[in-house]
Amino acid sequence: MKTFSSMFKRHVFVVVAFGLASMTAVAQDFRVGFVNTDRIFREANLAKTAQTKLEQEFSRREKEIQTLASQLKSASEKFERESPTLAESQRVARQRQLVEQDRDFQRKQREFQEDLNLRKNEELQGVLERANRVIKQVAEAEKYDLVIQEAVYINPKHDITDKVLNGLNNAK
Repeated sequence: MKTFSSMFKRHVFVVVAFGLASMTAVAQDFRVGFVNTDRIFREANLAKTAQTKLEQEFSRREKEIQTLASQLKSASEKFERESPTLAESQRVARQRQLVEQDRDFQRKQREFQEDLNLRKNEELQGVLERANRVIKQVAEAEKYDLVIQEAVYINPKHDITDKVLNGLNNAK
């Protein structure tokens, strides 16, 4: 005669087996895609155009910063050479001038970097928004259930970055 315990175990086994079978069927229908955002930012025509635009927009200020750095270096070297022969009051005055020049250089360099980063983020945000629209179109057209943009590891068969790049580069 069957015991309650053996009947219960068999019932649990049937439920677990049925559950695993149905999960396998669902898993086979579940499609995952991956998009490498770094590649989008490097390879998309829109991203390249944004980079060129930023370089043109900030090239003049970058040259000014480089000129200031060169002037500061020259002034510092001149001070080092002439320092031993200067009177104490002249040496202190020139040191103050160098410190002020360095402070001005540091401020301008910091402002330049902040402005550049802000504009870069704005441009990349625009690229990302367009890329996300293309990702959504690809996902809907090819019936993906999930598309991720960051992962520690991804099997290359799930990578749809090329499709997204094609969509971005061919969009008018």
